[in-house]
Amino acid sequence: MSIASERKRRTTATGQPKPQAAVGPSPAAPWQPSAIANYGMIGDTRTAALVSSAGSIDWMCAPAFDGEPIFGALLGGWEAGQFVAGPAGPAHLLKRRYRGHTATLETTWSSGGGVLTLTEAMVAEVSGALLPTTLLVRRLTAHESPVAAVVRFAPRLGETHRVPRISRRARDLVCEWGPLAVSLGSSEGCPLPEGDEQELVVHPGHPVTLVLAVAYGEPLIHVDPEAAWQLLLDDERKWESWAEEVDAGLPFREQVLRSLLTLRLLTYSPSGAPVAAPTTSLPENPGGIRNWDYRFAWPRDASIGVAAFLHAGKTDVALNFFGWLLHASRLQRPRLPALLTLSGRAVPRERELRGWPGYLGSTPARTGNGAAGQHQLDGYGWVLDAAWVLVQGGHRLYSETWRAMRGFADLVAESWPAPDAGIWEIRDDAAHHVHSKLMAWLALDRALRIGATHRLATRQRRRWESSRDRLGAEIRGRGFDPVRGIYTRTYGSADLDAALLVLPLVGLEEPRGEAVRRTVDAIRDQLGAGGPLLYRYPPGQDGLEGGEGAFLPCSFWLVQALALTGRREEAEETFRALLDLASPLGLFSEELDPATGAFLGNYPQALTHAAMVQAALALRQAGVPPSEALENPPGNPAAASGISCLRPALSICSEQSGHGNPGQENTPHVS
Repeated sequence: MSIASERKRRTTATGQPKPQAAVGPSPAAPWQPSAIANYGMIGDTRTAALVSSAGSIDWMCAPAFDGEPIFGALLGGWEAGQFVAGPAGPAHLLKRRYRGHTATLETTWSSGGGVLTLTEAMVAEVSGALLPTTLLVRRLTAHESPVAAVVRFAPRLGETHRVPRISRRARDLVCEWGPLAVSLGSSEGCPLPEGDEQELVVHPGHPVTLVLAVAYGEPLIHVDPEAAWQLLLDDERKWESWAEEVDAGLPFREQVLRSLLTLRLLTYSPSGAPVAAPTTSLPENPGGIRNWDYRFAWPRDASIGVAAFLHAGKTDVALNFFGWLLHASRLQRPRLPALLTLSGRAVPRERELRGWPGYLGSTPARTGNGAAGQHQLDGYGWVLDAAWVLVQGGHRLYSETWRAMRGFADLVAESWPAPDAGIWEIRDDAAHHVHSKLMAWLALDRALRIGATHRLATRQRRRWESSRDRLGAEIRGRGFDPVRGIYTRTYGSADLDAALLVLPLVGLEEPRGEAVRRTVDAIRDQLGAGGPLLYRYPPGQDGLEGGEGAFLPCSFWLVQALALTGRREEAEETFRALLDLASPLGLFSEELDPATGAFLGNYPQALTHAAMVQAALALRQAGVPPSEALENPPGNPAAASGISCLRPALSICSEQSGHGNPGQENTPHVS
């Protein structure tokens, strides 16, 4: 019997999907999203989708990361759109993994006496061929015996869950909203009317392939399902080749390569801009107001990831970033915006999405980000350090790049005495954050180092040297508590800041000196949240209602600090404990609830993955051999790989005590 002959539509009189045990919403009970850690990410370096362990795509924006959601159930309930493909009846999850060193996600269930596997990915490489900008391929395969499956395709656009205009073209179902169009094709012809559930029986040896194409302001291109599957396999080979180019000499190679692959997927290939996360408004405090839009590029966070890519031998990613940064900052230089859109424009004003219930009732759900207008002094240090790492790698800066870096250094030399919002973007009065001052010192120091091999006027050099020296003296005088022998969060404060874990990296103090070791120990003691976890600052002291979880990047910075202060065994133990906290697929969010282990905040979080790579680099520098790895690594045991450790990703202690095709307008100004 053919698969098509066994299809059944599953809808109620209202058009709502019928209840079922495995996947799909139920009108009898409010639909609930999965735990954040149960989502996997698939992407193509232009957008990404979050897929639950039940096979439901509950978040995907189009045509880019920062576009409007077409599947928004994660925050808006099932009315905001879903794309389900999975078992039709009660099912048990057998395993979930990324296939090898690729971006292909594989989920396997037992159901009804058989085994069903969903294999899915987006095709990243679409240049040089007549293909849609986004091509999502999902294949259901039965093993052992036939398995009943269900498909539900219900795209809804944006804040008001706009229903598309529906048409059929050849074998595809086409959904349109003005210039945006998506189509769904199937190896069995068009599988269902839009919005309905469709049951089908998948037979061993006869997989069902679903193909979703996205177009914006351009023709919507049909791709035959079998051809789409071959494109997915070709893309897998390209990811494997990408991974093979990464040096193999890093501890915990498998886990680190998964982080590098995640960072690459979060790099917007049309411009080279790294997106902080593909989501908005996943809560830092469930049920509370700490819900922010992270679908933008923070030069600070991006610089941290860029340095990791440089040490992994992926120079092209770094060059593309500097090309984007020069393009994006050109209208505001020498000011460095705290964040920008992926195309390099001003971030939209922050506003609330009306009527959206939020993730597990966490409201408001937001779009835009109010931190865009803040003065954040530390960002200059991260960017100039990334430029210094590039120079250390043998790349001479082009004149425009060096001109921009000089402008940043000039601004820091002039503005460092003023207070700022700090790395944590406190929505309160500006303050003299010690971490910001440290990074300003770093900006001037790195500019001077680059200036040793690039053209620099004597007067400018002297001004930078004078400012650096005066700033260093002020940090030691006003940012240091002589009674406790530690550096503090702000001038004159008794509080601590986990961002100060960069102290061993900066070079202002001797990495193994008493002040550094005391500060690291005090942060572990006073900001500890249990095990390897840390709060970023004393909870409740940021001017916002409610609390938040432990901040995962800080824990990886702790690993760096321990490794660079001579405590290798403690560093390695902490790193292992953190890897145990990864999602089943080896992904990390921004925060974690110390009491429950639940992921909090936007996901997956680029900053956490970049900090994880930095920590592994520091472990190698401390002498942890490449063979050190978890016997049963979290997430996909068959996926993840390596990178070479030259020095910590900040590369700050070296001389002191211390895939996508960007457009021509974004060609990096670095040789």
